[in-house]
Amino acid sequence: MQKEYKTVTSIAGPLVIVEGVENVKYEELVEVRMPGESKVRLGKVLEAAEGRALVQMFENTQGVSTEGTKAKFLGDTMKIGVSKDMLGRVFNGAGLPLDNGAEIIPEERVDIMGAPINPYSRDFPNDFIQTGVSTIDCLNTLVRGQKLPIFSGAGLPHNKLAAMIARNAKVSDGSQFAVVFGAMGVTFEEAAYFQSEFEKTGALENAVLFLNTAADPVIERISTPRIALTVAEYLAYEKGLHVLVVLTDLTNYAEALREVSAARKEVPGRRGYPGYLYTDLATLYERAGRVKGKQGSVTQIPILTMPEDDITHPIPDLTGYITEGQIVMSRENHRKGIFPPTDVLPSLSRLAPTARKATREDHEGVFAQLYAAYARGMEIRELAVILGEAALSDDDRAFMTFANEFEDKYIRQAEDEDRSIEDSLDLGWELFKILPKAELKRVKEDHIEKYMKD
Repeated sequence: MQKEYKTVTSIAGPLVIVEGVENVKYEELVEVRMPGESKVRLGKVLEAAEGRALVQMFENTQGVSTEGTKAKFLGDTMKIGVSKDMLGRVFNGAGLPLDNGAEIIPEERVDIMGAPINPYSRDFPNDFIQTGVSTIDCLNTLVRGQKLPIFSGAGLPHNKLAAMIARNAKVSDGSQFAVVFGAMGVTFEEAAYFQSEFEKTGALENAVLFLNTAADPVIERISTPRIALTVAEYLAYEKGLHVLVVLTDLTNYAEALREVSAARKEVPGRRGYPGYLYTDLATLYERAGRVKGKQGSVTQIPILTMPEDDITHPIPDLTGYITEGQIVMSRENHRKGIFPPTDVLPSLSRLAPTARKATREDHEGVFAQLYAAYARGMEIRELAVILGEAALSDDDRAFMTFANEFEDKYIRQAEDEDRSIEDSLDLGWELFKILPKAELKRVKEDHIEKYMKD
């Protein structure tokens, strides 16, 4: 029988202080009953020392008095019931069903904090995941077990890109594949968009959706990605599925951390974010990977909006240290009406070279030639603004034309288009025809004869 305490001495925002407690543990769940309410509110222990417990509530406590408030410590951490039957279902950010479907009978209950993968047990990621997006598949190849974030900005269509990747993602060897989608702090319209996109395309059958809206409690936002990753780990390591986890928007998650940190009166770090932001983000990102002896894998695509498009902002800056590359979205390409508005040159996938060997023999060369030709075309485009096109050589004009065509035909895709890696590579060879053959220095001669069709 758990002891109930009537010694609540302070309620400040989402934080409740309980005095005179005994044997209370970090992350332990707490039931808080307000006077005159039959409903029980849940919270968890943030700190416990010297007979005092600091409890973080999962719900709003505005207008609540300390008088008559009771707290019961449950002796257990926050867990979620997991089952393969969760595929095809939609849940809120706390893991409760939103779709009025049948009750899910859990096969087991798992702590949402998870456990870091032992580095010795990690298997190196080297298998290709096809997303149907040329600028990812060909240029910034996604690998099973990788964490590859998308750096976006306010107003850019990262939600459409997230839905597109989640719909199209597949592996080439026929292994079972699933998507776990976690949305944090999104609007009702965005939540409805994600749900309808998955439903109308049939992708929901192999997906689990967790939708935390801006109207939901801030604290729930901190739990949502951990619940999503816990379900992903279960499907991957217990059921043998290859799972792609898409998390959006990590900026909302970091803002929730900052709000709780401010309520705790902690000394702020850069831009007011807590000093442990790096460590906290790492506890999410490092749950991606492959484990030796396990068939499945967990791959992550976290999406974050850079405040004021500042890539040096603490959230993208720290994310870049932890993850293996980044896909950067371009406001300039968005203004041109290009979707997805990927900024190719600063984008990077550090694990791509291993995956490119597993797709097609010409992949490495096509990637290098496309990147180099586009970079040169961008330089010449800037030069033409200063000197005028009349001052350009024929080769320069060819590269500038290539840059324009590359943006219009290669980067640009329809929202419902699902390009295979072969289509992306063939399109690259088609664009190479714009350039003088002598400038194709990064592709092999025999590949030019084989793939560059007249």
